[in-house]
Amino acid sequence: MSSRLVGVGVGPGDPELVTVKGVNALREADVVVVPVMDTLERGRAEATVLHYVPEEKVVRVVFALNERSDRGRREAAWDAAGGRVAELLRDHGSVAFATIGDPNVYSTFTYLAQTIVELVPGVIVETVPGITAMQDLAARSGAVLTEGTEPLTLVPVTAGATVLKEALAGPGTVVAYKFGRQAHEVAGALRETGRLADAVWGSALGLPEESIRPAAALDGAPLPYLSTLIAPARRDGGRGGKL
Repeated sequence: MSSRLVGVGVGPGDPELVTVKGVNALREADVVVVPVMDTLERGRAEATVLHYVPEEKVVRVVFALNERSDRGRREAAWDAAGGRVAELLRDHGSVAFATIGDPNVYSTFTYLAQTIVELVPGVIVETVPGITAMQDLAARSGAVLTEGTEPLTLVPVTAGATVLKEALAGPGTVVAYKFGRQAHEVAGALRETGRLADAVWGSALGLPEESIRPAAALDGAPLPYLSTLIAPARRDGGRGGKL
């Protein structure tokens, strides 16, 4: 039988936001892999997974998740992780990889899958979608992501504040991921483009330490790395005005 690798989106952190299909995929797999940093601290994906599968079924695999400056170290970590997961596939046949959010949206799973396809001939790779942080933040804050014909732009602030400014200067709603370490620059970009008043940010969504606040409250202090920002489209207040 062919080996099977399934990337399972487990949402932004609230265990209740894992889909039924996601839970079934985690339970049906022989092994569930969760990504961790080299400190081996329990991550958000692992904490979510443990609500649905026994701890003995979970295997931690080290990734350089936040490594940006040393490409060599980052790629070495990907290769080592790929080798470990390939070994698990050969030994067990079915492996689920749990990733926060969605496996096809800025996920470590993308890099893992590319490596596994090369290491394990004939492997079947699948994904199970997950609820994203922007969806959860919209629900918890009351921010509407899109109406009518409005576009939606998703920007990782790790790409630089300039990319965010360009998006904010355009139409529609802008969502910024991973902006915590550049909170000061993000606040400045919102102010400069006139998008500060309606914007909202959140972190640790669905967890005890959850924080959801207006972007106008940003004071330049650094925020958690995985903070999410929503800057809604400029709207005239009329119902269905952009249909």
